[in-house]
Amino acid sequence: MTAKELPIPPIALSDPKAVELLRVWAANKAQYVALQSHLWDDPGSWGIMLVDLAKHVANAYALSRGDDRATVLARIRQVFDAEWASATDTPRGELLD
Repeated sequence: MTAKELPIPPIALSDPKAVELLRVWAANKAQYVALQSHLWDDPGSWGIMLVDLAKHVANAYALSRGDDRATVLARIRQVFDAEWASATDTPRGELLD
């Protein structure tokens, strides 16, 4: 692990079936993503993961800054919907081994 990587949650270290879902990096004023695209047969499962992720972000804001979880989630949803309607970027990439 480098100094800029986040730690692996202890439960993931102790579970032999644990798998990393995705990594998102900010570099050169852009976003870079590595993900397990074949993880689930139904791409809708990513929707569940994204909602769960938003809730984790809201919890982190509540724990670290005292923000209201519902307010944080509403703001995430507001910007998500705006980005969905009018994207500020077009994702591109390739499959890597």
